[in-house]
Amino acid sequence: MDAVNAQGSANQRCWLIELFAFWEGRVTTGHVSHFFAIGRQQASKELASYRARYPHQLAYSASAKGYVPTQGFKPTLLSGDVGEYLDWVTAQQRPSLAPKAAYQLEAGATALAPRRVSAQLIRPLVKALRQQQRLEVDYLGVTNPSREGRVIVPTRFVKTAQRWHLRAWCEQSQGYRDFVLSRFRGQPELLGRPLAPLPEDTAWHTHITLCIKPDPRLSPAQQAALAADYGMENGELLLQSRAALANYLLLDMHIHTKMLDGNPAAQQLILANIDKIKPWLFGG
Repeated sequence: MDAVNAQGSANQRCWLIELFAFWEGRVTTGHVSHFFAIGRQQASKELASYRARYPHQLAYSASAKGYVPTQGFKPTLLSGDVGEYLDWVTAQQRPSLAPKAAYQLEAGATALAPRRVSAQLIRPLVKALRQQQRLEVDYLGVTNPSREGRVIVPTRFVKTAQRWHLRAWCEQSQGYRDFVLSRFRGQPELLGRPLAPLPEDTAWHTHITLCIKPDPRLSPAQQAALAADYGMENGELLLQSRAALANYLLLDMHIHTKMLDGNPAAQQLILANIDKIKPWLFGG
């Protein structure tokens, strides 16, 4: 049993080494030592064990002060899905390796549709977030399908039930925006620290209450069934949310705020306090 546990622990450490190397572009004894609560000497042995097991994956870089992926690096223990990395980071309760530049991630539901996001994209995003740097990026928006260059300052990754976003200050829009990770193109360029202190992200720090009720067009029996299904009290469900995330929560629940679905059985739920919440909704 001990041998099985030891093998499992060794596999977990190899997985973590590969996770950091692939998605952050560097892995050090500090990573392994910190996240497995072992000494640096033991951490060095773990890195050596990984390199012996996968000899063509990592190479030491004096400038990076750690091991970096080789040109021939291929994920062996990873799924290759960025959600695997971001989910792991989100789950960590310990402070980041750099306390002043901790990961800032907001977790939501876990069932995500697969979207292709490269490590070459994520590495500069993570670095910019940790070091609070500006980035020049090319972004493919839905309203503007051509590549659009803009300068942003990442503040956190945000997870909804559908996909991961990067929340960032956008210098072009002069406001905080959510950028879908899979819509970035090319490799972002680091530009250094912001030219001025960023304004407060009001929508992120504002907490609101969504009042959800059954669609009143449904029969009393149908409304009662929905109330029981969602555990409503007095026919309503009160959900706390950051104002910046309210749209995503409503979309996840298939609640339309601009117009009701013609079929109340399809609509099922409504936002009862829409007048109060509307300023925080897209297009509100």
